[in-house]
Amino acid sequence: MTAPPGEYRSWGGLVARGSEIVGAADWIAHRAGHRSPVLAYGNGRSYGDSCLNDGGTLIDTRGLDEVLAFDRETGLLTCEPGLLFDRLLDIVVPAGWFPPVTPGTSFVTIGGALANDVHGKNHHSAGTFGCHVRAFELMRSDGQSLLCAPDINADLFAATIGGFGLTGLVTQVTLQLMPIRSAAMEQEILHFDNLDGFFELAASSDATHDYTVAWVDALASGRHLGRGVLFRANHAPDYGFLPPSVGRNLRFPVRPPFPLINRTTLSAFNWLYRHSQPRGAAPRRVPYRPFFYPLDRIRDWNRVYGPQGLRQFQCAVPMAEARSAVEEMLRRTLAAGEASFLTVLKLFGAKRSPGLMSFPIQGATLTLDFANRGARTEALLTELDRIAIAAGGRVNPYKDARMSPATFRASFPQWRAFAAHIDSGFSSDFWRRVGSG
Repeated sequence: MTAPPGEYRSWGGLVARGSEIVGAADWIAHRAGHRSPVLAYGNGRSYGDSCLNDGGTLIDTRGLDEVLAFDRETGLLTCEPGLLFDRLLDIVVPAGWFPPVTPGTSFVTIGGALANDVHGKNHHSAGTFGCHVRAFELMRSDGQSLLCAPDINADLFAATIGGFGLTGLVTQVTLQLMPIRSAAMEQEILHFDNLDGFFELAASSDATHDYTVAWVDALASGRHLGRGVLFRANHAPDYGFLPPSVGRNLRFPVRPPFPLINRTTLSAFNWLYRHSQPRGAAPRRVPYRPFFYPLDRIRDWNRVYGPQGLRQFQCAVPMAEARSAVEEMLRRTLAAGEASFLTVLKLFGAKRSPGLMSFPIQGATLTLDFANRGARTEALLTELDRIAIAAGGRVNPYKDARMSPATFRASFPQWRAFAAHIDSGFSSDFWRRVGSG
């Protein structure tokens, strides 16, 4: 069938156009007869166009969501690619295990996490999702089903982790989970007054805490440029303490005809958010879901950006240039008159991913969200791209909907080596935009 209007889209609001939709099981059984090229589609949580395939076929993997094996003694789990983190957590946490790396929403599929080699708040200690993948099965468009592991089809293993779903359809994944003694987190909240305060606090926190991330007030300027709040946490040590579940059924109630994010509303939000966070580093015990997935409590929160959706920018910059590059990006954003709703700053660690195209590099990563206001927004994002590349950094593909081929190739100079492993029957809007030619 052809994609129903608006049903298959990215989180940033891009919509599949003229795509045929086929269930993963059907495609595995009957590969011929569908529009070419094809692309796996998980839960549509990529922000840009890496999950879309206009005019081709989207293989909906959400019907393949079973846990195939779970060793409760070793934490080794094998599952199908359409399994959501949300359901995985319900299965493994009561058994004393946890995903070693989790993105900022639990509504990402395991296949999507692998295809984008997602990172979490613990990159400095655990690396990316791909660091914990032990093996997967990959079905190519010619019907071959290949087992891939670090020592089996090693080149395809490396190309598929963070390979944007372009090397074939992953049909099952084996993942090493991490043991936990409690479902609770011991969290500390610390305020910092400027960028220097962030870098000092983040470095010391990464040495003592598994999870760290900072929210930045993107409207602060002058001596307060880069001020914000840092959250750091470890899994609580007490076995058997299961905090009460947190309601997750709120839904953003309207589809506003225009963005609700502007400098006036954001200024008020930032003030309220910053002052609502307690001061002092006293640890507080909190449930794990609101710590890892604070926005999951409001379904469809991206509606706040209006009908044109949002554009998210995320870059990673080597540490030697990180302080100056982040400052310049924040100053450029202020000068452009744009308001970033969710501005997140974090340090990446040195642990290398097995993925050939993995995004993180050791240094700092800055994420900015903007309502899509057309050319005005595009101009700012292009300038932010320029700053990141000039600093020796890179722009995140799975958060992107508009980077140029030149920016992509400067970000990932190994892209030609990766392209050699792409399945000729697979493609995406993103790849046709940045990788063709």
